[in-house]
Amino acid sequence: MPKKNKKVKVLRKKRKRISKIKTKMKSEIKTDEKKTAILGLDEKPEIKKIKKQPTEKRIYSIKDYVVYPKHGVGKITAIEKAAIGQIDIQFYKIFIEKEKLTLTVPINQQSKLRPVSSINQINKCISILKTKPKIKRTMWSRRAQEYDQKINSGKIYELAEVVKDLNKNTDIIADQSYSERQLFEKAYERLKSEFEVVLKVSPEDVQKKMDKALGRTAFLENAK
Repeated sequence: MPKKNKKVKVLRKKRKRISKIKTKMKSEIKTDEKKTAILGLDEKPEIKKIKKQPTEKRIYSIKDYVVYPKHGVGKITAIEKAAIGQIDIQFYKIFIEKEKLTLTVPINQQSKLRPVSSINQINKCISILKTKPKIKRTMWSRRAQEYDQKINSGKIYELAEVVKDLNKNTDIIADQSYSERQLFEKAYERLKSEFEVVLKVSPEDVQKKMDKALGRTAFLENAK
């Protein structure tokens, strides 16, 4: 009998402990359910709304000139704000004169833009234009793709290299294929537009400066 009593006592203690644990768990579950009901989490998960657009440090102002790689030099005409959903978006309005195009660029994506070059960078471009073109033996289709990538890179030195490499020292159409001439003119105009903004001179003066560096002036004078 004493052994049985001991076992019974041990079982009762275990049952009490289990009962206490269950009671505690139930109370915790009820508490959590109350919190959930109050917060409305049983219906929808809580979504933290972004009230403001994350921004990079703004470095441009209205009337500043910037370069958008795929379109060239443009002028910031406005800095505007719009609400999209619950987010306030700020963006630049950029007018590309050469293409008569207005771009909308969110301020938090301004890493796609770059400021126009310095005088020193323009002078280096002039030096690049004066060097001999690189003669490549690869297929034209591959070279054309490389030239197009350089033009759209937004890097002024690469732009100058394309102008230099595709320059034929002539305006005679037969001396260039149609696609060569197109790429040359695209790169030439992109470079010229940036020269105009930085040097603050007329398009005619910029063209003379570039043609002289390319050796086109001498050719045209001889052609006359």
